[in-house]
Amino acid sequence: MSSCNISRMLLLSLFITSLLAITASAGNFFQDFDITFGDQRAKILEGGQFLTLNLDKYSGSGFKSKNEYLFGRIDMQIKLVPGNSAGTVTTYYLSSEGPTHDEIDFEFLGNSSGDPYTLHTNVFGQGKGDREQQFHLWFDPTTAFHTYSFVWNSQRIIFFVDNIPIRVFNNMESFGVPFPKNQPMRIYSSLWNADDWATQGGRVKTDWTQAPFTASYRNFKANACVAGSSSSSCGVATVASTDKTQQSAWQTQTLDAAGRNRLRWVQQKFMVYNYCSDLKRFPQGLPVECKRSRF
Repeated sequence: MSSCNISRMLLLSLFITSLLAITASAGNFFQDFDITFGDQRAKILEGGQFLTLNLDKYSGSGFKSKNEYLFGRIDMQIKLVPGNSAGTVTTYYLSSEGPTHDEIDFEFLGNSSGDPYTLHTNVFGQGKGDREQQFHLWFDPTTAFHTYSFVWNSQRIIFFVDNIPIRVFNNMESFGVPFPKNQPMRIYSSLWNADDWATQGGRVKTDWTQAPFTASYRNFKANACVAGSSSSSCGVATVASTDKTQQSAWQTQTLDAAGRNRLRWVQQKFMVYNYCSDLKRFPQGLPVECKRSRF
């Protein structure tokens, strides 16, 4: 074979490989999600690679995943409402349905111009929540996209921001603490008005002269078990991955020494509320998971 033909084959191989890498790097909003409310306030753009949610004085908007997942790693890049976002809430969470639902939450509470967003996290197990931790981020989440991730397996839930762990919720069912383990959950996101509570306890209201408010989304990835299929590796689900190189790392993922150091850094520098430190809220004693988990 001539050197010219070999060069052509190598170029073709590199081209095909690059296409596969792009295909594996992100999901498609048309294929993976449904708009749940807001009419034209929710828009899927750029062939399904980009999504925006809008809020005006008449309505917010939202979307949810077509699939239900039972364990996995879920990543989404989000750019939050810029400027005076007081009164607005941008949510990104996993949830099942019903009164005993499970749920894993990121909620971004807007604020007046120049003040930081509050990142609110929570975990519900069998309908019981009240496990809030809140953070101020170490960057402005409105000027660029940042990656917010859930790692969820049968042992623990890890919350990541730009792959830096900010929270770990361990499975402590043996101590009577409900843990999301048996109910498949969909991915949800919404942008809505909550000025009765979101900013400084409702003291700062939404400034509708700034509307419409916009949050933007891209680069969704789901390395996760999709409920309703069969697979030996996932029990009642099958692995559906948009990133084959990390398809199963989440199944046993924990934090190494470097991860634990990063977690401590975030919690010492940027945590602004921890239910496990709220003695006024729990005068009869802190929840059992607070006493038995270092993180």
